[in-house]
This record gives sequence, structure tokens and C-alpha cells, in this order.
Amino acid sequence: MRKQWLLCVLPKTLTLARRSHPFSSSSSGGGVAVKKVTKANFESTLEDLRTRVREADFVAIDLEMTGVTSAPWRECFEFDRSDVRYLKVKDSAEKFAVVQFGVCPFRWDSSRGSFLAYPHNFFVFPRKELPLDGPAYEFLCQTTSMNFLAKYQFDFNACIHEGISYLSRAQEAEALSKLSSAYENELTNSTNTSQENLEIPIVSTADLLFTERIKNRFHEWRNGIMKNSCTDHYLKEEPGCVMSQFQTVFFKMRPAVELNGFNSHQMKLIQLVLRKHFEDLVFIRTPGEEVVFEKKVVYTDSEEDKALLMREVLEDLHRSKEARVRSAVGLRHVIDCLVSEQKLIVGHNCFLDIAHVYSKFFGPLPSSIMEFALSVHENFPNIVDTKHLLNSSHALQYLMKKSSKSLSSAFSLLCPEISSYPMKSAHASYVKFEVQADEAGSSNWTSGAKHEAGFDAFMTGCLFAQECAHLGIKFDLSSPLTNLATNEKLKGYINLLYPSWNSGTVIDLTTGIEKPESNYKRKYPTVLFSNIVLLWGFPSKFKPKDLKDCISKVFGASSVTSIFFLDYTAALVQFSKKEFVNDFLMLKDTLERNPDDPISVLNPLAGLLEGDNTRAADYDTYKTICSSSASKVLFADQAEAAGIRWKTLFSSHSPEAGSSAETRLHSHHVSCEDIIDTLYAARSVS
Repeated sequence: MRKQWLLCVLPKTLTLARRSHPFSSSSSGGGVAVKKVTKANFESTLEDLRTRVREADFVAIDLEMTGVTSAPWRECFEFDRSDVRYLKVKDSAEKFAVVQFGVCPFRWDSSRGSFLAYPHNFFVFPRKELPLDGPAYEFLCQTTSMNFLAKYQFDFNACIHEGISYLSRAQEAEALSKLSSAYENELTNSTNTSQENLEIPIVSTADLLFTERIKNRFHEWRNGIMKNSCTDHYLKEEPGCVMSQFQTVFFKMRPAVELNGFNSHQMKLIQLVLRKHFEDLVFIRTPGEEVVFEKKVVYTDSEEDKALLMREVLEDLHRSKEARVRSAVGLRHVIDCLVSEQKLIVGHNCFLDIAHVYSKFFGPLPSSIMEFALSVHENFPNIVDTKHLLNSSHALQYLMKKSSKSLSSAFSLLCPEISSYPMKSAHASYVKFEVQADEAGSSNWTSGAKHEAGFDAFMTGCLFAQECAHLGIKFDLSSPLTNLATNEKLKGYINLLYPSWNSGTVIDLTTGIEKPESNYKRKYPTVLFSNIVLLWGFPSKFKPKDLKDCISKVFGASSVTSIFFLDYTAALVQFSKKEFVNDFLMLKDTLERNPDDPISVLNPLAGLLEGDNTRAADYDTYKTICSSSASKVLFADQAEAAGIRWKTLFSSHSPEAGSSAETRLHSHHVSCEDIIDTLYAARSVS
């Protein structure tokens, strides 16, 4: 009942607020006016947003996507090295689409003693707006993510039919480059007077009759012009005549005829007639309404005039196409605004959001995390992550205690005067907020709800302001707010983002270097990547305990530090010693070379190698497989798609012991017994 009451009453509440004055926010489930922006009201909204961003003290953002991971093994794990973790984020940003982009500028109003917020919810859809070469956009949808969006009443129809498309900087530059090349080619061709291919292909009697009648009519029209007669006299024909499809006009101060109602074959015949019989009549195409080209025949009085006309026509076409490219930039205008104004950008656990912004609006993501971080910093010099603030500040940790650090939980705990319903009386220590809604276009304002990008951006900004208050930053009632990015109490938290929720590190965008997070509690022992072997394709019956027991029987009870299954087809095994990596790979290779040898059959690893599909390699091969753009659900299939088919891959930068082991593998003078004896001797010494 309460839910139904809210749905009935809130529209009236919002309308009253617009008519009177900006209202204070009330409920995380509704009551905050969020502006819904689609392609219908994008242009008008953009100008207003630019003003709001220019005046803002900070801007909060949030994104809604069609998915997060393209396969279970693509999730970020504690066993992922920094470069591997970035490759997984890169894969996610490249393969999934952004369907909502939330932007909420916040401005401190000292006269009101509150922040004024302007939440915007942009619906996004990567529509192909330009008729350039290349396929239409493709993206993945993760069923859990789509179900999540549907659960929170995401408007899929508005997204697909009314969503705003975009071009990245790279796409715009490529489109303009192609236009320039095409323009130069057409300009060159327009001056070519070659008489090649001027024979008219007479396919039928109808074609012959049509071309003769067209030739005669153009003769009459041109002769009338040359005699300074009324041009229209030569075009007045009986209904149904060919010339009834002509319309006399003037084009760039020259007599011209508009061609209407001809099919493509007839239009080709007309061009061939003109080229063969009329040196002073020129066929042109000019941009018309709704991207439809108008066809005309124009009279020129000299070769110089003809060349000038063609240049003018091509310049018009080029400007028209260039304008289309500019208009197709779409939602990127919002990103360009944020970049140009250099405001403090606020997000919550926003590394993936920033990767999406880069991929969708800047260009292809860099291959390394350092290059990515430095490029992001160049465009957005100040970014702050509210989740990092929650985990790093002792004052905020005390307030949060053991509560979840999710956006909605933190918002409810730190901003209770906003998040609760009905409104609680605001405590003196709480920062106040007012949401501004304009008078016009009331149908574009909706009641915000969590997991809607515009409202989540609003929550993120409110959470950030409240965090600032708890850090001791004073919002003075009598003066404008100073630059938060340079505030001594805040600047130690700026430009530090989590590469993933379980990385245990933060990346400094100013240097591109990751550093450990002191408060992170690891689930697994410290990972030594040089001690790790990647296994995949082993029998599905193997569980972590089975795998550890199997290997420990050969290398010793303490030889395996930890085992992590990527999925049921692959696992990462960390050894206690670095040399065990190449010893294991060497032994596996030897056993597979002698499958019928009694020792191979009796070896504890025999069960692991059962089926002859087990593959093994060092950690760098894991990175290589993760870097592949293929989208396979199972890791073993991904490795196959990435072209990793060798049964055993040795490290390319093995220690000397590993190198000698590899050399021995290719020698036919060492028996399997010698190798196993060596391994057991090494085990007894250790």
C-alpha cells in the first residue's frame, strides 16, 4: 500500500515543487527530481548543463551498463597481477554498453546554507548515425545485469528508441579523415574530362526511347536558355510526359532543373546522356532535408564556370557531411564539457566507470594500466572515489563500523536526513541539499530511484559532501566554497582509485603506479606471481583438494601454498618455491612424452594428466590468454581461441635452473627415472 501511495502522490509533489521553488530531497525510493534526458530534449538540456557544470563545486557521475564480466574467469581475483586485472577491466569496458549516464553538478549556496544539486539521467544507446563503412555497433548483455536493471524498472524502450548516441574522439577524427579523403578524390575526379565509359548501355527499347526523349528535352531547354527565352516555356508538357518530372530552379545564380521521380536506373541514363551530348550541362547532387540528396542539372557557360560549379558543389557536400559528423558526437558533448571545465569528478568505486568513459568517448583503451591512468589524469585532473574515502579515513571508518561500503548503504548511514522517509529533521552536523528542477518541460522530470544513474550520481555527490564534513571541511554560511580539490584535508584522497574491489591496492592516477592499501584484509596468502603455474583442461572431477594432494605427493606436503580455481576447467597453483614452477612443468612434459612408461603410469600426477587434455604454463601465459579479445565462457576454450595449444609452456624468463631443465627435456640421454630421482632428492634436502 505504501508503494502505491508513493506512486500516486509523488507526481503531484514534483509538480508543486517546480511551480514554487527548488525542493529538498526526501527519499531514496523517490521524491528527488531527476531530469530524464533523451535525444528529444538533449540539445536544450546540454546548454543548461554546461552552465551548471561551469558553476559547480564538484560533479558526481554514475553509469549503468549491460554487464560487468563476459565470463566467470574474467572476474577480478586476488591472484590477478596488476596488468592482468587491468586487462579484465579493459575487456569489460570494450564489450558491454553504457545504457544510462548520470551527471549531477553540485554548487554550494552560502545564502541558503546548502548544496544545490542538478541530477540528470541521460539514456544512452550506441546507434550508428553515420553511413560510413563498417558494421553496426555490437555489445554483450549479461543476463544478471539485465535482470538487475529490469528489477529496478529500467525503461528499455526509452533506452533503445530515445537513447542518445555518440562518437568517441577517435571515431570523429576517423570519420572526418575519411570525408577529407573522399572530398579530395571527388575534387580530382570532377576535373577529369576523360570520355571513357560514355557508351549508353541500351538494355531495352524502353531505355532507348527514354534516352532519346531526355536528350531532346534537354536540347530544347538549353536552346531556350541560349536564346534568352523564358525557360519555363520549354518545360510545360502534357501530364505524364517525362518533362513533367522536371522543375526549373536557379542554383548558385545559374539556370537549373530539379530531377524528381526518376528511379536509379533512369538517373544513371540521364547522367550518361548529359556526359555524351551536353558539355555545358552538369549533373550534381546537393544535400537536402533529412539527409536526402536533391538531384539537379545545371547550365554552365564555360569550362571555367563548370569547374567553379563543381568545386562549390563539393564544398557544400563536404560541409554538410562534416556537420553530420559533428552532430553525431551526441553524448560526448557532456564528456567534453566535464573535461573542459576541469571540475572535481566524484564517483563511487568508479574505476570501471572511468574505463567505460574512456572507451566510449575518448578512443580505444591503452594497453597498459599506467598509460591509461596518465591519460585519464590528463583529461580529468581531479577524481575522488567515495568508497576509497570510506575505507581510508579513520573518522569515516569509525562511523561506518562494519557496515557495507556499497553506495546505497553508505548513503543511508551517512545521509539519513535524505535517505529516510518521511523526512527526518536535519541534524546540525549534516550537510543540507536542495534539488533544483526547472519550470519548463515538467514531463522530463521523474522521481529518482536507486540504481538509476542520475539518482545514483545524486547519492554519490551527497555522500561525498557528507564525507567532507566528517573530515573537518567547513561549509561556511557566509562565503562561497573554496576549491575542494586543493583542500588540505581532502587532497590526500584525490586521484586514488581501486582497480577492483578485491585488488588490495589503489592506483595513483598522477603516476600510474599501484600501491598496497593498508586496511585491506586478504583472503589468500600473499601472491608471488613467479611461483604460480596455470593449469587448464584437466579432468573435471578434480577439486582444489584433489589437485593439491596430487601435486604435494610429488613435491612435498608444503610445496603448494594455495590453489585458486578460475572455473572448473582451470586453476592457478602457487608453489612455495620459485624453482618448483619449472620443475613441475618439466616433470609434466616428461611424463607426457613417455605415457606408457611404468613410472609415468604410477606417478601421482598421472590422474591429473588423464585424458591427455591437461595444459600447463607460467603466469605470463595467463596474461596472454586474458588479453585475447575472444569471448569464451570457459577458460579452457578461451585458451584454445587465443591460440595456446601447447601442452606445456615454459617460462620465457626462467632462472638458470629452469633453463637447464628445459635443455634436459630436449635431450634423449636423460631418463624419466633420473628426473624423478632429482626431484625427490631436492625435496629431501628442503
